Amino acid sequence: MKSMKLGSVAFAMMLAAMACTPGAGTPGPGSPAASQPTSSEPAASQPTSSEPAASEPSSSEPAASEPSASQPTGEFGSVTIAEGEAIQLGTAMVVTGANEALGLDSLYGVQVAAQLRPEVAGHPVDFNDQDDGCSAEGGQTAARALASDPQIVAVIGTSCSSAGVPAAEILSDAGIVLISSSNTAPSLTAPDTHEPFYLRTAHNDTIQGEAMARFACEELEVTTAATIHDGSPYAQQLQQVFADQFVELCDGTITAQEAINVGDTDFRPLLTSIAADSPEFLYYPIFVAEGGLMTSQARETTGLEDTLLAGSDGIFTPDFLDAAGGAAEEMYLSGPDLEYEGGLYADEFLPAYADISGEDAPISVFHAHAFDATNMIFDAIEAVGVEGEDGSLTIDRQALRDELFATSGYEGITGTLTCNETGDCADAQISVSQVQDDAFVRIWPEGE
Repeated sequence: MKSMKLGSVAFAMMLAAMACTPGAGTPGPGSPAASQPTSSEPAASQPTSSEPAASEPSSSEPAASEPSASQPTGEFGSVTIAEGEAIQLGTAMVVTGANEALGLDSLYGVQVAAQLRPEVAGHPVDFNDQDDGCSAEGGQTAARALASDPQIVAVIGTSCSSAGVPAAEILSDAGIVLISSSNTAPSLTAPDTHEPFYLRTAHNDTIQGEAMARFACEELEVTTAATIHDGSPYAQQLQQVFADQFVELCDGTITAQEAINVGDTDFRPLLTSIAADSPEFLYYPIFVAEGGLMTSQARETTGLEDTLLAGSDGIFTPDFLDAAGGAAEEMYLSGPDLEYEGGLYADEFLPAYADISGEDAPISVFHAHAFDATNMIFDAIEAVGVEGEDGSLTIDRQALRDELFATSGYEGITGTLTCNETGDCADAQISVSQVQDDAFVRIWPEGE
């Protein structure tokens, strides 16, 4: 008996020594291997020691096929929607004030998409609609409101690039996809300033600025031009692209590049200064309130009687025609080409848009881009969402982002969309319209 007791003690001591030896056995959650991050410094792609990897779930936590909101599956976590509950999406559009047509037009596009597709991955969809104010302050406020709701899966917006700059940063930091139907400032998708969860279905103004320069010198055959912007990322960057391309492609001369402030009302001294150099073409890609006043005052400025006036998609709305009070006649406006191919736009989209908006025709130019953006999100949710045994749906935020950025050959109303690594997805087609008899008439490119 004594020898048996001594043998048992020795055996127990041997087991204890083995358990304390580094590298012996398989490391548990509290003992990561040397190649694994420590629990105090987890790698972005690795869960912490208190959150087992999806391939090695603990017995008390859901398996990889059934992740929960409290146990994120990726760096930015996940959203779980219970059976029968709605998927929550956000919008951030300018829906009040002088530029409301721009935002409402896109919002109606989102609503048409939801009406034509009432369920996504077996769930209804609800929207948390925020006003971006067409300003940096408005974009910041809207983004913070949406980021504070843990059930928001993705956001369609913003309307204005000035709102998009802070919104993209705030929502990217939260791991929430933001896809815009009408932001066009080049900086939003430039490699050095792009936020990682930001995409857009709208064109990049590197394309619009070049198109307007070509129209000015090739179609109108002007050799001198001036520009005015309002300090917003959209206006400042678009006029700069136009000016650069007008010089480079057309060997033209830019006589002036001037700036105003949003809210200014008296542009006569500025216009008089511009008139001193007699530019043949004056391009001011600004917004409705200032654009209407600029147009009416330019018509009254000595020296600009023969100058051709031009704007862009920020004022491509009947609200601008009202603001200009008739002075917009014969003015040129650049923007997305609305001559869409296929029957979906005419046969399904436009009737639904009229039903939802109560308008006889679209009130601005980015409604189809919003429709495409919304459906891209719907498709991505269905691609990456994981259905649990209890009927719930879990959407990993990083996986949703990656799925959207992998979009290739997507057939939307606006064309065939493919997203690049900085979020430009548009099949960009730019046209120029002229105001004729108080209506926008597409005049260029011809025969397309």
